[in-house]
Amino acid sequence: MSLALATKIRKHMVSAISDYHMLAEGDRLMVAVSGGKDSTIMLLLLDEIRKRAPFAFTLDPVILDQKQPGFDCAAYSDWLQNQGMNLKIISEDTYSIVKDKVPEGKTYCGLCSRLRRGILYNYAADNGYSKIALGHHRDDMNETLLLNMFYVGRIASMPPKLFSDDGRNTIIRPLAYIPEQWLRDYEQELSIPVIPCNLCGSQDQMRRQEMKHLLRDMEQRIPGVQSSLQTAMKNIRASQLLDTKLYDFQG
Repeated sequence: MSLALATKIRKHMVSAISDYHMLAEGDRLMVAVSGGKDSTIMLLLLDEIRKRAPFAFTLDPVILDQKQPGFDCAAYSDWLQNQGMNLKIISEDTYSIVKDKVPEGKTYCGLCSRLRRGILYNYAADNGYSKIALGHHRDDMNETLLLNMFYVGRIASMPPKLFSDDGRNTIIRPLAYIPEQWLRDYEQELSIPVIPCNLCGSQDQMRRQEMKHLLRDMEQRIPGVQSSLQTAMKNIRASQLLDTKLYDFQG
């Protein structure tokens, strides 16, 4: 089963990489890993794709130690070493900043992710990486779509490929077509020494968790709804929405 599941995930990754032109000859790819299942599986299968690709590119796994209590990547680093990869560790104390700046009872994720993103973007630019791979999967993209619609009032999600606002980095999401359940199933077969998040993971009632539960409930009542949501993001009918900047209703 492990080989069959890995092959299925890898083939869907290759499709996404091809559809959105994520990789090219000579790319130096920084794979941002968190120590969780999603980014770790992405890393392992990207390395398999690299070995089979008709063009040459390199990749390096990079993790950010944000100095959260209990964070220890030693076992995870050793595990990757056994997979033939050397983990690069960046150490920055964003934990203290987040705890100091975020009011009691508010979620940490927004500020934490902005700090983490800035550090990783700077590291990639300073060390000559042409692209950064992030481990967001299909369900993350659907959750983000609903979060934007329900709480922000816009139709937007996580693009499979993104040029950062500062113009220095290209972000890719090779897991764009992968349901989270496939990753959960494959994780059990790999026995990854996952590093838990002791910051946002300790907070309840986060909006993203609400979207995750909503989509899970909808999937039970409407099988295939997550696939339909992703298909909808590829099938935009500007004339059937309300955005006058995208469609000339007057004309």
